[in-house]
Amino acid sequence: MERRRQRPRRRPWPKGRGTIALVALVIVGTTVLWLTIPGSERARTGASAPIAAASTGTPSSAVPVITSASPTATPSASATPSPSASHTAAASAPAAAQAAVPAGYRQITLVNAVNQTIWAATNQNAQHPIPVTGWRLAPGQSVTFTVPPGWGGRVWGRTGCSFNAAGNGHCQTGDCGGVLQCQGSGATPATLAELTFDSFDGLDFYDVSLVDGSNLPMYINTTHRADADPISQTGCYKGACTTAVNCPAAMQVKAGGQVVACETACAAFGTDDYCCRGAWAGRQNCDPAKWPVDYAKLVFKDAEPYAYSYAYDDSATMACKGGCNYRITFGITP
Repeated sequence: MERRRQRPRRRPWPKGRGTIALVALVIVGTTVLWLTIPGSERARTGASAPIAAASTGTPSSAVPVITSASPTATPSASATPSPSASHTAAASAPAAAQAAVPAGYRQITLVNAVNQTIWAATNQNAQHPIPVTGWRLAPGQSVTFTVPPGWGGRVWGRTGCSFNAAGNGHCQTGDCGGVLQCQGSGATPATLAELTFDSFDGLDFYDVSLVDGSNLPMYINTTHRADADPISQTGCYKGACTTAVNCPAAMQVKAGGQVVACETACAAFGTDDYCCRGAWAGRQNCDPAKWPVDYAKLVFKDAEPYAYSYAYDDSATMACKGGCNYRITFGITP
């Protein structure tokens, strides 16, 4: 049965180091204010992902592959490349992201490296709109799209979707108003890539966020940057790699009797400590190490060591300088 709980406060952007960093964060906060969604938790619809059922012992391989209801259920917009997007094989995704683009533009390549069809999505940016915001990706497929200077947004994967020829339907996870071409954010729990480009002094800021729970594993690689990519091509960071979330029974979201997503401790239990409110409000007081169980680490950080695991996990924000392009992989380390 679905539950509705108060979600934790969305985190502010991380503290900088020094006066310049503080000024940068003020600018970033202004630029991406529209990215945050305060208030009550959005309706969750479940998800389909390689998530292990910790207490039941159900392996991730037991989660079935979920595709659209019929070959004609997916509209042509999801399968036919537009002028701003093209599908490729996953193996060629890094090369696709190297294609020349106008100055200030960014290329984002989405790679489906899981064993089920996903419907990738991004929220529409009213100030910098793009023509396509939803794509159907079979296992092994990828898509590359281009965004204009100043663009910022979220990218996530939807699963268990069925759309008619008009692009209307529903997804078990990450659903964005029942449409293939998203205009707003998706339902939780969902793994998010958060991106803000050319925010300050030529810097991009990006991260993987599990603050709203997890429905798919994810990692982000960058190219055309001034320094080395902190994430390996196989999703490892400082020796720790991307694995499936090991979700306790109380935090599991199910659909059709299968574990399909993992919600947050706040959503599952609704207490002040897990929700970082009341006496636990604020960065100084919200300390997962003092929770009854440190779900931020044991469930989320252990699975994706570079990702935001709770509202104030500020070390997870990364920066890129040099006209960077991005590859977002839905999958675990091979």
